[in-house]
Amino acid sequence: QLLALGRGWGEKKAHGAVEGVAKSREVPFERVLFALGIRHVGETVAKKIARAVGSMERLQVLTKEELTAIDEVGEVIAESIIDFLAAEGNRATIERLRRAGLRFEAEDTGNGPVGDQLKDLTFVVSGVFQNFSRDGIKQAIEQHGGKVSGSISRKTSYVLAGSDMGPAKRAKADELGVPVIDEEEFQRMIGA
Repeated sequence: QLLALGRGWGEKKAHGAVEGVAKSREVPFERVLFALGIRHVGETVAKKIARAVGSMERLQVLTKEELTAIDEVGEVIAESIIDFLAAEGNRATIERLRRAGLRFEAEDTGNGPVGDQLKDLTFVVSGVFQNFSRDGIKQAIEQHGGKVSGSISRKTSYVLAGSDMGPAKRAKADELGVPVIDEEEFQRMIGA
């Protein structure tokens, strides 16, 4: 059908467009929630919300008190979510995305907690790893009770460094006195 649009729509471009739409339907609810661009809802908070509520339908009816009961969701984030979901244009966008086939329900991946060895620890992941993909190592941190952050701060417990770690992150870790560990040390921490 896309080929019928005429100029600029060759077979390769049409195939790419169809493939892109199909892939977007595979994006998990937490990533869709993050991509909506709700103010103050970053990747980590979106993941916590998606896992706690399970679906957009459920999220849309939560009260401020119920939202603030979710880990890492305070009053400011709760109000931001409520305001976003109350806006008619945003509700229409969500409905269009739902009709297009995007996921608005969390799937049970069986990747729940397996331990609490990393409880109360925050990690920044940088570089390339031998035994884990970046997403895999982040998932392992969370499964063992830890948190993942995108930037180094005084609250960072460890920088988990693979090969090709950026020099700026290394310098920031040194400046703040944040320990830098490698993949082998991380595996010892989780008992792998």
